[in-house]
Amino acid sequence: MAKVKTAFVCNECGQDFPRWQGQCTACKEWNTISELKISANKPARSSISGYAGEVGGGAKKLSEVAGVEAEKLLTGIGELDRVLCGGLTSGSVNIISGDPGAGKTTLLSALVALMSQIMPSLYCTAEESLSQFKNRVNRLKLNYSEDTLYLLSETSVEAIIEELEAKKVKFAVIDSIQAVVTETANGSPGSPSQVKSSAQALTQYCKKNNVTMFIIAHVNKNNEIAGPQTLVHIVDSLLHIDTNDGQIRTLRANKNRFGDVDTVGIFRMSERGMTSVDNPSEIFLSGSSTDSSGSAITCIRKGNRNLLLEIQCLTTETETEFPQRVCVGLNMNRIKMLTGILRKHTKTKIFHDTFFNIVGGLKIDESETCIDLALVAALLSSLNEFVVPRTTCIMGELSLNGDVRPIDSGVPRVKEAAQHGFTEIFIPYRNYHKSMEGLGAKITPVKTIHELLELIN
Repeated sequence: MAKVKTAFVCNECGQDFPRWQGQCTACKEWNTISELKISANKPARSSISGYAGEVGGGAKKLSEVAGVEAEKLLTGIGELDRVLCGGLTSGSVNIISGDPGAGKTTLLSALVALMSQIMPSLYCTAEESLSQFKNRVNRLKLNYSEDTLYLLSETSVEAIIEELEAKKVKFAVIDSIQAVVTETANGSPGSPSQVKSSAQALTQYCKKNNVTMFIIAHVNKNNEIAGPQTLVHIVDSLLHIDTNDGQIRTLRANKNRFGDVDTVGIFRMSERGMTSVDNPSEIFLSGSSTDSSGSAITCIRKGNRNLLLEIQCLTTETETEFPQRVCVGLNMNRIKMLTGILRKHTKTKIFHDTFFNIVGGLKIDESETCIDLALVAALLSSLNEFVVPRTTCIMGELSLNGDVRPIDSGVPRVKEAAQHGFTEIFIPYRNYHKSMEGLGAKITPVKTIHELLELIN
């Protein structure tokens, strides 16, 4: 009889311990450590296989290894193809994660419907019934092939692989990795051992049979993939959907073995599902034809994409002892810092309730400091009742001593603004380059906050 050992593993991060304890010392979570039974028998060497299904054969020279070019297939979903750097790689295994309601199932439902028109495709749902999936397909009015789209409600990895083999499926979606189990591992669904073993078995099958697969993964409260970090190393790409306050969804590749991870896809959640946004700048600009105070336009960078967006500010006389500071889509600490810089260097007194907003519902990362000048311009525009023309784009980082610091990728940002018809663009002095000439826009470099105020006021 095989000897059984006991291990204590954290369900959040996968860290193991010699005995049970209340708090995981690795991720600092409480009551996440569970007991697992592990067989002491080691598998035979011939039964061990790597994540790609290839182990053994001895060392080879590089010239003896056959080079196979990865085949790319356009999915028909423009922003997904953009993030995957030219389309879906044949035989790849991809994970997509995101908060509940982010649109993972909606996006992959549309994808499996499109793929069924090209190859036999299967959607395995371990979390909802087949009738629920069919209702979604009908609600979204998806076009699919009746003969090559298969639905499966199953939690056993072995049974899933049997169906993939029987139907000769070449594209599959597993929803989700935390809900399926394999006979080769102990523990309940979602436990570190089950998640790792299930992902490894599915990946090995896909690599050996050239099956392309998408796996949905849950996230924890820190917006990270739930389960062991080994899961990230097993698959070829890791996609994550970020949700904003509105209908905008951002798709980013945190890992991609067949391309770069700088590209960001923009989607809009609508009654027809996740629709690609080909020109995001149109969403993040209000489209108002009239000039009004309290508004400034800037250019941010999401991955390798430049997005024009409008920052709005409203200042009103306060009715309480302490003025309010409210911002939507912006970092409050940055707002406080910028108001402090204005008080120090421009003697501006802000005894008003101040409200900031990003048009389109986009959330700006704290690391995106190029919006500093636009924030200041919008604030002073509302406070002093002057108008920043809608044909003006302002970008630059503001330092604590009032100087305008350079930003990264200055030339691509300026070109993006010029292509959208902006006639005057304010940039940091050290970002100015001769290649910006001849774009049809007046490029105005500024060194300090005082120079900016003299030019726009």
